[in-house]
Amino acid sequence: MKLNHSQMPLFDKLAELADKKPISFHVPGHKNGEIFLSQAKSYYEGILPIDMTELSGLDDLHAPKGVIADAERLAACYFQADATFFLVGGSTVGNLSMILAACSAGDKIIVQRNSHKSIMNGLELSGADPILINPQYDPMVDRYTAPSYETVKQAIQEHPDAKAVVLTYPDYFGGTYEIEQMIDTAHQFHIPVFVDEAHGVHFSLGTPFPTSALELGADIVVQSAHKMAPAMTMASYLHINSNIMKKDQIAYYLQMLQSSSPSYPLMASLDIGRSFLATLTKDEIKRIIQRVNGLKAILEKGKHWKVLKSDDPLKFTLHVDEGMTGYEVASYFEKTGVYPELATHNQVLFVDGLQGSPSSFTKIEKAIKTINEQLKSEPNHATIDISGTFAEPMKRLDLPYREMNTLQTKKIPLTHTVGHIAAEAIIPYPPGIPLVAKGEMIELKHIRIIEKLMEQGATIQHRHIEEGIHVFTGVSKGEEHS
Repeated sequence: MKLNHSQMPLFDKLAELADKKPISFHVPGHKNGEIFLSQAKSYYEGILPIDMTELSGLDDLHAPKGVIADAERLAACYFQADATFFLVGGSTVGNLSMILAACSAGDKIIVQRNSHKSIMNGLELSGADPILINPQYDPMVDRYTAPSYETVKQAIQEHPDAKAVVLTYPDYFGGTYEIEQMIDTAHQFHIPVFVDEAHGVHFSLGTPFPTSALELGADIVVQSAHKMAPAMTMASYLHINSNIMKKDQIAYYLQMLQSSSPSYPLMASLDIGRSFLATLTKDEIKRIIQRVNGLKAILEKGKHWKVLKSDDPLKFTLHVDEGMTGYEVASYFEKTGVYPELATHNQVLFVDGLQGSPSSFTKIEKAIKTINEQLKSEPNHATIDISGTFAEPMKRLDLPYREMNTLQTKKIPLTHTVGHIAAEAIIPYPPGIPLVAKGEMIELKHIRIIEKLMEQGATIQHRHIEEGIHVFTGVSKGEEHS
């Protein structure tokens, strides 16, 4: 039976109930928006009437049988999954759940090393024994992208008892790779493949966008709907399409990890996001591509960077001239009222949307003109060489998770940590990929990269890195760096 994707069962039910202006003798405490600070109410009053709880007719996320079940069924149909789960804790909760569903303490799991921190956190929570497959450095874009097929194949052949292969596709910058061959090889060994596809929800639109890992055969795919579709922040999907993993395994951990009071506005925005994607016409997609081509032409007018090619037409990476930093260029854009997605030591990422106002082009043109006039081109920042960060194709943690809880830790100055095993991750954010993972030995190259990143203004997700790093005691090969 063909489903009508213009329907939004969850949103429509919320709107229907809100229109009745019901009297609230239930949570939440804002009472349909009647109780709220006046200085904030104008910003919230449009959404508060649908910020409801599990009232009659509104279903239950953790045991859906009504409108939430209908909304998830429509999403599964559109994304061509056996089942789709609504996530209100971001892709993070999906990544945690799929790992916990597959692994117990000591189980092997093959994991792409440059994965989001939520993947690493899932490994720690499960107590698994990760086989870390390192990405390749691509000099054309001056960053690490994805592991090679040969590395993935080698890992599978050497560890056929692995419980899963975990990959990231696309990367933050819209880069894709030949993931289908990796999936096929894993399936030959009856190993499921989990994909963090946080940045690829719009791949469901088809050409000219890349193909989703779900369509290419992945067993579980997690997507941040809020990143590229019109959904609220944290609203995400988990899709399962597998003969190996069972839906109930995932549902068990989702009900454990997700709030027992899930946000109805977030869930309804997943309903809306799916409808938006499913009802986009070919002509509308054509106009989107025309628009992004226009944006690329404008960005290419900048005198202090080049625009790198991306597999995702909605993403534009500015590779800044030597001697400058991405943080510096991004700050100039922000001063003109234009806010990029992220900056690194040498790049700035712009993420366009599936619709947009032509007036934004005018503002960007003015911003680039201002930056061209103001930004100094004389080199004044040392370059950071990251090409040797991940040397060998594969590695394991230097200290297994099961041993970490038996050891004490101490905080020592960053410059004294070489040869010690990190008791906490060191994460430049964004993109949220650990430079040093918990359980990895800290090397001199790590210290040098961290120091240079901090000098250039990078955000390190570590509360007080200037005061030191926690390391495990009794397992070091320490040597000071000066």
